[in-house]
Amino acid sequence: MAYPRCIFAKKLAMKNLQNEETGTQTGTKKAKTLLQHIERIIELAEDSKLSDEFYQKAKLNINFVAKKMDITPNQAVVFSVFIEKSDDSSIRISDLSHFLGCKNIKTICMMNDIDELEKRRMVRCCRGKEKIRYRVPMDVVMAVKQNITFQPKSTQNMDTQELFNHIERLFDEREEKELTQDAFIQEFGALLEDNASLLFCRQMKEYKSLCSDNDFLLLSYFCHALINKDDDDIRFHDMSEIFESKVQFRNIKSRLKNGEHSLLEQNIIEYKNDDGFEDKERFQLTAKSKEKLFEEIEVKKHQAKSKKGLMMHKDITPKALYYNEREQSQIARLSSLLQKESFVAVQENLQKNGMRKGFAAIFYGAPGTGKTETVYQIAHNTGRDIMAVDIAQTKSCWFGESEKKIKEVFEKYRAMVKANELAPILLFNEADGVIGKRKDNISGSVAQTENAIQNIILQEMENLDGIMIATTNLTQNLDKAFERRFLFKIEFGKPSAEAKKMIWHTMLPDLTETDAAQLATSFNFSGGQIENIARKYTIDTILNNAKPTIETINSYCKTEFLNKEDEGRKIGFNRD
Repeated sequence: MAYPRCIFAKKLAMKNLQNEETGTQTGTKKAKTLLQHIERIIELAEDSKLSDEFYQKAKLNINFVAKKMDITPNQAVVFSVFIEKSDDSSIRISDLSHFLGCKNIKTICMMNDIDELEKRRMVRCCRGKEKIRYRVPMDVVMAVKQNITFQPKSTQNMDTQELFNHIERLFDEREEKELTQDAFIQEFGALLEDNASLLFCRQMKEYKSLCSDNDFLLLSYFCHALINKDDDDIRFHDMSEIFESKVQFRNIKSRLKNGEHSLLEQNIIEYKNDDGFEDKERFQLTAKSKEKLFEEIEVKKHQAKSKKGLMMHKDITPKALYYNEREQSQIARLSSLLQKESFVAVQENLQKNGMRKGFAAIFYGAPGTGKTETVYQIAHNTGRDIMAVDIAQTKSCWFGESEKKIKEVFEKYRAMVKANELAPILLFNEADGVIGKRKDNISGSVAQTENAIQNIILQEMENLDGIMIATTNLTQNLDKAFERRFLFKIEFGKPSAEAKKMIWHTMLPDLTETDAAQLATSFNFSGGQIENIARKYTIDTILNNAKPTIETINSYCKTEFLNKEDEGRKIGFNRD
């Protein structure tokens, strides 16, 4: 039956429209999902020079992506190329040009489209001093993978925890140069508008009306530092990175030093005051501004609720560890004491008898003997999270900064102990650098700083209300004042022949009893060294598609020691 021309044309148009929706196209593989349409765009775009022919061939795919993501066709093309490059966190304009086979100038002509994608948070841009680099956030990639339209997380109707988590993200992006200063102020202002029901947001809007954008940015940093970083001691080097212009920062620094800054004049911030002397290099929020801004926020409780920086006990992989008999009994005893019921009962009895409630332990011994892993397993078995201290991060070239950082560690830990039903473990791993003998000659600034840090830690250990464990390889240099404050001192020796045999069997289950015993008696290895051998065994098995023989394993063992004199060396406390 022949259709009238107008009806035929109408049916053809309808079919074409359906093809656009489903992604079918004559001579091409049918594309159904967003990712498949992007894949087709990429196939056609590579080395296409963005020619008219490319746009014609990819029209249906481009339109699908544009409609699905609510962007323009040109933005759909650029976005597709970004997705292709999404495994690179440092995408340059030249990378896009190279992929498309065109001159940089042609890609630069599409910068307005890239800027729009950035505003939609579909790409992030780092504007460094010398180059501009882009990346695709993982949540965007996941949205494409799940065939859904990416939408930035709503910032409306947040609670205070969510609000300050978002503020932290904004400052992280500002620090990474992914937000310009103006964009940061704009987004922060929008965040306040979206959450006007919160007292903090209302008060910040009031302060914003009283000061310049630069001064408001500085105030925002003070609030972020207090809530998210537990830092109420702000110095010039802390605030220097938040401003794009050195001229801006120098102007603010001068006004702060001279007492002419609006935040000082309005009693929003003040100089730090130690022993009655104002320090015009250090600043804090005033008690009055804290009361106004944080009335609805229990500051310490809010900080302690954050799990950032904690190793969660549930994320620790259980492992079988083997010890010598003496270590085994000591570790079992400590683990038993740190169980919830035992810990509470012991603390109550200690307090009744006027003794310190805190538990401090030191694990010492040769490298690879399982000190750190034992802390992890105790945490896993007792349900306690770990707050690990990065010793290197507590050292600073700024005078007075190291002492400040170590105080912040203990302040944060105290807050966590109060906020959590089970006190986490405060772990000072490889603590040699902060618990060594104090310097007799304290004329140098470095020695003064180290002694000051040690005095702070000693005082904090006196007032400890939780659990502190330090690990160290070298205890000959341990200060006697620290030695007295550790209730439990557990030495980790190299495993006995029987323990080594069990470790060999655990690491390499295919070993026979005879071979495991032979390896255990022939080599004076620590558990860490046996694990190294097991890793070599596994790698060779994968590469050669065959399990190494006992002769090969013996050859691995013979090359494990770099210095034969180190084998069997004992370490421990000096005893007078």
